[in-house]
Amino acid sequence: MSTLSQRRWQQFRDNKRAYRSAVLFLILFTISLFAEFVANDKPILMYHNGEFWTPVLADYTERELGGEMETAAVYWDPYVQDLVAESGGWMVWPPIPYSYKTADMYLAGPAPMAPNSRHWLGTDDAGKDTLARLIYGFRISVLFGLLLTLISSAIGVAVGAVQGYFGGLVDLLGQRLVEIWSGLPILVILIILASIVEPSFFWLLGCLAAFSWMSVVAVVRAEFLRTRNFEYVRAAKALGDHDLSIMVRHVLPNAMTAALTFLPFILSGAITALTALDFLGFGLPAGSASLGELLNQGKRNLQAPWLGITGFVTVGLMLTLLIFVGEGIRDAFDPRKTLTRSTAD
Repeated sequence: MSTLSQRRWQQFRDNKRAYRSAVLFLILFTISLFAEFVANDKPILMYHNGEFWTPVLADYTERELGGEMETAAVYWDPYVQDLVAESGGWMVWPPIPYSYKTADMYLAGPAPMAPNSRHWLGTDDAGKDTLARLIYGFRISVLFGLLLTLISSAIGVAVGAVQGYFGGLVDLLGQRLVEIWSGLPILVILIILASIVEPSFFWLLGCLAAFSWMSVVAVVRAEFLRTRNFEYVRAAKALGDHDLSIMVRHVLPNAMTAALTFLPFILSGAITALTALDFLGFGLPAGSASLGELLNQGKRNLQAPWLGITGFVTVGLMLTLLIFVGEGIRDAFDPRKTLTRSTAD
């Protein structure tokens, strides 16, 4: 790690709010990555007929366990549990014995059920565990946001680099196209497309990526316009280096410094966009674990305030952490603060 990178990292660590937010967000995201081992209606490990089974990783039929049906085994079914117990076996369950799509058929009352020892955050109106859906929905939202951030940033950096490096007519036409594209009503277009094509994870990712790359263009374009006339760039041109090589090797590193500070804010915007679409019913397919669907559940079931409160607190906490991290990264890459720290050292 270079000296400048070490100073930036130390500058970020000195920002206690940003550093703690990043640690907390990474902990929550790591837990959600292993959601199948935290919330699942299948045991993590099972000992049956003298063998070890891993239902969380593989699907077994009821007949394989000694039953009669060729369908997938339902491990919370008393019949299946008796089959395992009769063989002297046992099961190791996740902390939350429900998946995001598991409907509890043994509720003590009508759904949605209030929080209790069986369902820590209650259930939705279909009898599905709220905490399990929250964990899976958190993972989908963050993964969607990360992929959208990477794709849109790559497109935005490429467009801004071409405009800023070549300038002139290329820059003029590029700016007009960006202005026209940014003026299109994104939500209306998505609603129209959703009525024609059934939305899916990658379908939404492609549609949102087509409109979310413009926030990076202005920053990258300005950096390329400023850097393309520096002496080392002119020297590279005089030595016969290709334009693409100059852009990637000499100009892009300076532009990426400014672009990196926007990534947490783009990520929070991507998560917000997916949540809003799911809330409106134009997002992920019905039944998917989604924070927007959880908020919609709270709107439809005002008599169950735990649904709306859970969704609101989760989305609010997630976006707050990302904003704090973004502010910390922005300050760490601020050359004035980096130079001030270097002088003080």
